[in-house]
Amino acid sequence: MADFEKPEDLFGNPEDFLKDAGKKLQKFKGIIPLAVAGVVIIAALFSSFYSVGPDEVGVIRRFGKYVRSTNPGLHLKVPFVEKVNKVKVKYIFKEEFGFRTTRPGIVSQYSAREYFDESLMLTGDLNVLVVEWIVQFKVKNPVKLLFNIRNPRRTIRNISEAVMRQVVGDNTVNEVLTRRRVEINREVQDKLQEILDSYDSGVQIVTVKLQDVNPPDEVKPSFNEVNEAKQEKEKVINQSWEKYNKIIPKARGEAEKTIRESEGYALNRINMAKGDAAKFIATWEAYKNAKDVTRKRLYLEALNEILPKAGKKFIVDSKEKSILPLLHLGEKGGN
Repeated sequence: MADFEKPEDLFGNPEDFLKDAGKKLQKFKGIIPLAVAGVVIIAALFSSFYSVGPDEVGVIRRFGKYVRSTNPGLHLKVPFVEKVNKVKVKYIFKEEFGFRTTRPGIVSQYSAREYFDESLMLTGDLNVLVVEWIVQFKVKNPVKLLFNIRNPRRTIRNISEAVMRQVVGDNTVNEVLTRRRVEINREVQDKLQEILDSYDSGVQIVTVKLQDVNPPDEVKPSFNEVNEAKQEKEKVINQSWEKYNKIIPKARGEAEKTIRESEGYALNRINMAKGDAAKFIATWEAYKNAKDVTRKRLYLEALNEILPKAGKKFIVDSKEKSILPLLHLGEKGGN
């Protein structure tokens, strides 16, 4: 390799080198603006078109001010001036409190971490519970969502936690665990929706549901013993009421039946006595007016009742001296 002792040996004459560079720049001077313009045009074309998904609404802002909303499909906007925000309005969002789902599916997997900072709560009777719940919501007004609240997810989480603590604090431990779970869900949902509406947030709460409510691990054994004693008490009470409901109504029914039979018998005897008395009085009145006729009628009525019960009847002539000719011995039946 040759040794260069001077710069001219490597680059040649510096003046000649600068002249050549100036000529080359003059050649590209007219191309650079065209290249920049081409890049700007291509960028403008790409930024002019946008698509909105089937479950979304496009919110167009021009210099930060709301201009219009667009439905699903391909649309055009002013490049570099208008900006689009795509908001899912048909998707149901879910926030979890006290637990986290790491892998949803048929058999979901949950985080092993304990979120006591949001799940540990005090009930109205000064008991401590670990409350886990979910909040499902959707966007009903995307414009209000973008312009009226800064961080929708964090806002909903903070309000949900505050409302749940308030409602749990208004109920006893047994009510939160068993008896008023549905009412608590509804109460929290209504209060949460009321607060969000006051913020004009554009968010609709779909459901609030308690997932799991348990006492802390430190007091679970004692708590279970108390619950078992209460359940045993309820069991004995229910068994007693079962026997009561079987015996008492039956005894009352039999007593009512006896009373009704006695009343019916008494009424029947009274009516029969009244009827006999009325019949006797009527007969007596008829006897006073026609003694012979009445006496004969009574005699015939008495015979009419007696003769059918007498069996065989023999009519004997008063002049007959013996009744043997009238006895047809050996014959069956006959009058």
